[in-house]
Amino acid sequence: MEIKADIKDNSLILLKQGAEARVFESAFVGRRSIVKERFSKKYRHPTLDSKLTLKRLNAEARCMTKARRLGVTTPLLYSVDHVLHTLTFEFVEGPSVKDVFLEFGSHGVVEERLNDIALQIGDAIGKLHDGGLIHGDLTTSNMLLRSGTNQLVLIDFGLSFTSTLPEDKAVDLYVLERALISMHSSCGNVMDRILASYRKSSKQWSSTFNKLAEVRQRGRKRTMVG
Repeated sequence: MEIKADIKDNSLILLKQGAEARVFESAFVGRRSIVKERFSKKYRHPTLDSKLTLKRLNAEARCMTKARRLGVTTPLLYSVDHVLHTLTFEFVEGPSVKDVFLEFGSHGVVEERLNDIALQIGDAIGKLHDGGLIHGDLTTSNMLLRSGTNQLVLIDFGLSFTSTLPEDKAVDLYVLERALISMHSSCGNVMDRILASYRKSSKQWSSTFNKLAEVRQRGRKRTMVG
């Protein structure tokens, strides 16, 4: 069963559609909210598709909840609907880190704000990793800054999973590093600031950094071969 925004609920406003899910703006008990729908894949057997969709839906909800327990700010999860395959959570008012960094690229870097954002990013990832949680999609699009407080809010745990392996943590950081290089090179080497904060936040930073060096080396080799 899928949500039909134009038929079932006129209050649903489609914000984004990806390969696995659609994201809507809506209202929940009078509060502005976000609805994320994991839609069915027609090429899969219906029974298998339903099982996989529910498994991923529940995994995302669990990872968001675990992140909050670890002290990382995420949107409040309001409800999980196993029939419509949706998660409903708090609407976070404020820009994405991507938008802020792009603004820096166009109009000049505000060093104090850049440092504050990098500090929060490194601290949040360190808490996730020490708690055995890998985000899986660390990009500046999946980081919001709450209006009024500039508090970092991590979103989209659809690819998250639990792991204590330094390799998985290193890959998580490498994904972010590549995103920063490709999208925000005009902001300088933000990753160094993030890693400095990560080192302060994580008790297990040393093994992760050793693996990160290896992951970077493999990445350079693939680039040279390509």
